[in-house]
Amino acid sequence: MDILGLLGTGLPEWISVSFPIIKYILLGYIGLAAIAITVLVLLQPSNSQGGINGITGSNVETYYAHNKGETREGRMKKATMWLAISVAIATVLFFILTLVVA
Repeated sequence: MDILGLLGTGLPEWISVSFPIIKYILLGYIGLAAIAITVLVLLQPSNSQGGINGITGSNVETYYAHNKGETREGRMKKATMWLAISVAIATVLFFILTLVVA
């Protein structure tokens, strides 16, 4: 369903030409980023503590805990988080473009 068609206005030529290309680019990015997220998650070591710290309330403040983001694990967790955020944004943009140009 074409949202702009419902408003009584036609789509300009550049939108009907460029938006399908942008949709395919976004779809390709979402697929590649999903594969990258899967690989990053599989490469990360498991957390031996699990979620037990949230239940017990124990909080160990060590030098390693303060600088954990600078280790390989920390960088992989940050990369996973940023990739997941970018996939969410790309997915929202993809569906907005799908609604604009059906």
